[in-house]
Amino acid sequence: MNCEDSVRDFIDANTPLLLDRLTEWIRIPSVAGVPERKHNLTRSANWLAGELSDTGFPTTEIWEGAEGPAVFAEWAGAPGSPTILIYSHHDVRAVKEENWDQTSPFDPVQRGGRLYGRGSSDAKAQVMAHIWGIRTHLHATGRPAPAVNLKLIVEGEEEAGSPGLARLLKAHRARLDADAVIFSDTLLWRADHPALCTSIRGMLGARIEVYGPLTDIHSGAVSGAAPNPALELSRLLAQLHDHKGRITFPGFYDDVEEVSPRRRAELAALPFDPPDWLERSHTRSIVGEEGYTVLERLWERPALEVIALAAGDPVGMKRAAVPSMASADLSIRTVAGQKVATVADQVRRWVEATISDSYAYELSLDLDNAQEFYRTPDCPLVDTLSRAMAKGFQADTVGRMGNAGGGPADLLASVLGIPVVFFGTGLVEDNWHDSDESVHVDNLKAGIATLAHLLNETGRHL
Repeated sequence: MNCEDSVRDFIDANTPLLLDRLTEWIRIPSVAGVPERKHNLTRSANWLAGELSDTGFPTTEIWEGAEGPAVFAEWAGAPGSPTILIYSHHDVRAVKEENWDQTSPFDPVQRGGRLYGRGSSDAKAQVMAHIWGIRTHLHATGRPAPAVNLKLIVEGEEEAGSPGLARLLKAHRARLDADAVIFSDTLLWRADHPALCTSIRGMLGARIEVYGPLTDIHSGAVSGAAPNPALELSRLLAQLHDHKGRITFPGFYDDVEEVSPRRRAELAALPFDPPDWLERSHTRSIVGEEGYTVLERLWERPALEVIALAAGDPVGMKRAAVPSMASADLSIRTVAGQKVATVADQVRRWVEATISDSYAYELSLDLDNAQEFYRTPDCPLVDTLSRAMAKGFQADTVGRMGNAGGGPADLLASVLGIPVVFFGTGLVEDNWHDSDESVHVDNLKAGIATLAHLLNETGRHL
């Protein structure tokens, strides 16, 4: 039996056990940023540490973070071979259980080739892909230890913006020496057309609160003469983009690098069909910056979204009052050439110049948890991973793509001084951060096969 057949047969034979173990882990509600759930982050970390020990890792440790514990593991069983550091996270997003139709968020079910549950795709399945990739690699090669030295850090606060990750990386810098990072908190393009992610956008969060009357006040007493912060905030938000879909902060595009011909060609080579995209992304229409394709807008151009908006009485009985305050939370995605500190200054200047003198306001910019854009440099591991993906997904070609979200890739690269290479098993239709999150089981199995082949080949090619 050749290696590819051995890999696939082992994964097929062990799929029920894989899903059983993933289901058990999903049942732990390791929600980030919710104080009453914090003890579940510790339970989740301990569960993962036990699973890594059972896989064969001789060293597993729990490192306390700012909001949740991280799991560190090490298996140095290949002297003279490369060392790979695997990064991911075990915390999950908060849920609105009333919006889930397939199952309760932490009561996983299998249905239609998918496993539903919070964290099933983002990112517990991606961690399990590595665990089972290692097990498959050992089975297929008959080795007692992986062909490369492995280290692993799975943090417990990524969904809260990784507030303690920089401190952990610096405090344990010597323990984290490696030749490269495999960053597993990303998406693939399509189940039938794998693509290797080679970039991730930066991220800056902002919150603006606009103040009108000193208290909520009956509109029948002051309507027409009182400043309404909901109207002023709406006016501000309406000016964030111009008629061409461009963000209007002065100087915002000065540092943005133009999409290179090479990158345009890579993205153009991916199969893109508007109806397919609208169905998989659950979006109603395609909008955005003129002059760029959808994939360029997603991965190579900056973006700004309003992710929360509140004023007055959004639920319950209306009091017919002019609200004293209106607020909006913004998510700003940055790209190559931009720095979040510069963007933060641009936001400050724009709000100050644009808001009416009739209102007071407060602008908060989350620079502590901001993340910079990162692009993987050309390195041997990219080519090795591409070959492994072709085998794992049984594909003739492996494309190139980006990640529209953020993540601490630049932080890992800058602190550790090594390249970061991305590989994840998620799909846009997995509903990350939304109701009915799920993982496509066949996609997960192809990801496990990919990682097994990657371990088989990395010692020879890195």
